[in-house]
Amino acid sequence: MNEFELIYEVIAPTSCRRDDVVLGIGDDGAVLAPPPGQSLVVVADTLVAGRHFPPGFPAADIGYRAAAVNLSDIAAMGATPLWATLALTLPASDTDWVRGFAAGLADALRPAATALVGGDTTRGPLTVTVQIIGSLPPGTALTRAGARPGDLVYVSGTPGDAAAGLAAWPPPSAPSATLAHLVARFTRPTPRLALGVALRSLASSCIDVSDGLLADAGHLAARSGCAIELDAARLPLSAALREACDAPTALRHALTGGDDYELCFTVPPSALPRLAALADVGMPPLACIGRVHAGAGVRVLDPHGRALEFARPGFDHFGGADEREHSGPMME
Repeated sequence: MNEFELIYEVIAPTSCRRDDVVLGIGDDGAVLAPPPGQSLVVVADTLVAGRHFPPGFPAADIGYRAAAVNLSDIAAMGATPLWATLALTLPASDTDWVRGFAAGLADALRPAATALVGGDTTRGPLTVTVQIIGSLPPGTALTRAGARPGDLVYVSGTPGDAAAGLAAWPPPSAPSATLAHLVARFTRPTPRLALGVALRSLASSCIDVSDGLLADAGHLAARSGCAIELDAARLPLSAALREACDAPTALRHALTGGDDYELCFTVPPSALPRLAALADVGMPPLACIGRVHAGAGVRVLDPHGRALEFARPGFDHFGGADEREHSGPMME
């Protein structure tokens, strides 16, 4: 297929329909009708072959992750996703690959009621850029800058699973249930959209865990002008992670591995009763893992109150080699 056949026959049909899309794919630009009285939130992420996913990674999972990582940013802002655009760079026209990619993209966008409204395709090294636009009431956006001394630090879900799944890539043809769970946590992360909206009236700051819990907590601390202290013993490690890894490796994955796309957030003690009530409305498990203090930086304490040291806090595109930069079939 040529470029336009790929767009109109393969990619465009995967989009869901929304009444606020006045004009979608097919023109030089999309025409959209923003929700009355709402502010818009715009996020974008790029996935590069060999940097964000390994060789041989399934096309459907690339499509899913390209959308999911952006939906996670929308969740971290407390917004509701509306529309998406896609810029897809391909080494060659491969219809079967694009069909798989488009199916995975739809698997992420459709449950979030997010319409694909435009973008671009071109030839070159495999690269995927997705932009998502969402909305929220004015003045309600979650940011990284609101944590204050005395606030408690929480994380959703079970960080570390995705890093363990990535370390096991490529999985065997018949992986154990434990390994399959961990790999799926890397290939198909769950954006915490409903939680993000619920936290708008509760959290003082918020970030999604993409680069590693330690690194991302550091972003909260830096932007808020505070220090954060994390309790290693309170990290919610999954049974699968504990089974697959020894204790030091499991802890390292949970703190520095990244790719979980859970939400790390801070709340004042006065909000705890309302936060506890979220468990009654189907939200993911939430764990209190630390506290905000006056000062700067982040430190992790062991059960005896001693500070733990890590070679690096998480992923940095320009900080040297890391788990996501590889030269062979394994990512580390």
